Amino acid sequence: MSSYLDHAATTPLRPEAREAWIQASALVGNASSVHGAGQRARRALEDARERIARALGCEPIEVVLTSGGTESVNLALKGLWWARAEGRDVIVLPDGEHHAVLDTVDWLRRVEGAEVAPVPIDDRARIDPAAFARVAADPRVALATALVANNETGTVQDAPALSAGAAEAGVPLHLDAVAALGHLPVDFRAWRGSVDGARGLVALSVSGHKVGAPVGTGALVVSRAAAPHALLHGGGQQRALRSGTQDVAGAAALAVAVELAERERETETIRMERLRARVVGRLRTELPEAVVLGDEEHQLPSTLHLLLPGAAGESMLFLLDQAGIAVSTGSACQAGVSEPSHVVLATGRTEQEARQVLRISFGRTSVEADAEAIATALPAAYRRLVARSGPSSGGRS
Repeated sequence: MSSYLDHAATTPLRPEAREAWIQASALVGNASSVHGAGQRARRALEDARERIARALGCEPIEVVLTSGGTESVNLALKGLWWARAEGRDVIVLPDGEHHAVLDTVDWLRRVEGAEVAPVPIDDRARIDPAAFARVAADPRVALATALVANNETGTVQDAPALSAGAAEAGVPLHLDAVAALGHLPVDFRAWRGSVDGARGLVALSVSGHKVGAPVGTGALVVSRAAAPHALLHGGGQQRALRSGTQDVAGAAALAVAVELAERERETETIRMERLRARVVGRLRTELPEAVVLGDEEHQLPSTLHLLLPGAAGESMLFLLDQAGIAVSTGSACQAGVSEPSHVVLATGRTEQEARQVLRISFGRTSVEADAEAIATALPAAYRRLVARSGPSSGGRS
């Protein structure tokens, strides 16, 4: 029996999303064409956009369909940067963000001359909204960005407070909700509050394959009041923010997956919390050396991030994979690159500790047997590895 426990990297395609994709892909016609076939495709596309908007708490016109989270992040950050007022060159960037954000900001720094104003995270990977607001208050700030939930530790941030701080500073804010979608109530309108104009929360990115839609689907919610510059030109099909023939089938599949994820969210949260608690309870007894990272009070129900003193995460991953259990050491976007977790480093731990982490993530297909499998295999793999490599160097609790 195999156990797939890497849902934070990608989760299995939902049968309903697959069926929606197949049905919509049978439509003939470009959604921008004026003939009957084109207009039928247009109706299917706009129906999907309306359903996505309802799930994300925004208006349909604010939904810009993309190829996934990475494109959404790039469109938000580069677009807002290029649209900034003269003299505003600073980007507010909390430590521990996803590489899609980090690498985009770094590109803006190297190529466009952006300055970066970091905001530290604490030992639980939390962003202090007050500190975030203080950094954003600098009149040279062009934009700010933050994760809604950390993709490695699962720590959940105070999205409304971050939005309020950016609004008070008069700064446009992008929130990366890729890890949060399906596990938290993602509500663009509520998080934005009553703020008018292009400040506070103006952009929010999500990805389809995290909730059971096909890889290559996603969306960026962009406030009506915001006018970021486009990355792609050549038709202006989506508010002139994204050009190109629109993917009707992908939109239909994404709409189904997002709707189902939101419909199931409360019951799935309870179920995944139980699975997570079962594993943590077993490890407290059978592997007391393991340290649970993140904020236990404000935590994604699906994510368990562990520090395993004396055991390299890559080696643990290999041993567990041999046992038929799929987990990860952190963000899948860095797959194949052996490096310490930048998130763990940002929480104040050592480089050695940042190489000794493992992320277990549950999803809708996870069952009790999966929790039992990892709770049994993990202590055994750890003992085997530590015995082979010598005495543990210890870890901080």
